[in-house]
Amino acid sequence: MEENNLINASPSSESSDSGLMPIENLIHIIRGQQVMIDSDLARLYGVETKRLNEQVKRNIDRFPEDFMFQLTKSESEDLRSQIATSSSRSQIATLKQGHNIKYQPYAFTENGVAMLSSVLRSKSAIEVNIRIMRAFTAMRSFLMSNAHIFQRLETVEHNYLLVNRHLSEHDRKFEEILSRLDDKEAEPIEGFFYEGQIFDAYTLISDLVRKADTRIILIDNYVDDRVLKTLDKRKDGVSATVFTNPRNSQINLDIRRHNAQYPEINLRHCTNVHDRFLIIDDTVYFIGGSIKDLGKKIVAFSQMHQSPDDILSKIR
Repeated sequence: MEENNLINASPSSESSDSGLMPIENLIHIIRGQQVMIDSDLARLYGVETKRLNEQVKRNIDRFPEDFMFQLTKSESEDLRSQIATSSSRSQIATLKQGHNIKYQPYAFTENGVAMLSSVLRSKSAIEVNIRIMRAFTAMRSFLMSNAHIFQRLETVEHNYLLVNRHLSEHDRKFEEILSRLDDKEAEPIEGFFYEGQIFDAYTLISDLVRKADTRIILIDNYVDDRVLKTLDKRKDGVSATVFTNPRNSQINLDIRRHNAQYPEINLRHCTNVHDRFLIIDDTVYFIGGSIKDLGKKIVAFSQMHQSPDDILSKIR
């Protein structure tokens, strides 16, 4: 019979080293199933991959999709990548041999391999199938015995992906902040002033002051004449108020001298505010350091969503 001739054929030019390799190494997980590739099965049977597939196609009714399926291009590439990191080069070469470049390898599930024994009826085929069935059983037992380990590895991989996603989002936001600082036309939302960026900090605060249409309110316990000069960049008709610590006696004198020559800046005392805030019309900015010292150390600033009245009502 042709089936017997197929099995009794002499080993093909495809390497027969898989006969020496543990069959467990030839079992792969594809589409969530344990499968063996046609080229590996052909080597075990000692025939060409093409001849094996021809025999299967003559009996195609015995091989439904859950017994045998053809790999997609991406699945073939993934399989070659897995083999490259875990097995011999001859396996990779065998995946490429016996197949037209237009076609992808066939994968046989455990049921599909068992069905081969009925298609390839010979003593050698039966012996090979017994070895393969035992290998499938051993692999299944191994996976079940170590299920908790694989579950932990899956959890570690999941957490790793979450961390990477978080870091990528953080990097994206950071790049957005830097781009906004570089874009002179963009409205500042949040960012950093680094040590030495004195002029950049001065320019940004000045731009915010110029933007005001109705009022500017600065809450800062450490105000001096340099801050007053910055507030003088506001438009005509825009009011300016400074809330500061009354113990700073110098600012009281500076304000009087300033108001004698320039548009008035109102001075208010407060003792229960630690941070610095700049209110431009109805927009509140948190400033991590005193305006007079921006650029001397790393300082963060950000636009807040709270109403100015929420802060002003608590000041005393």
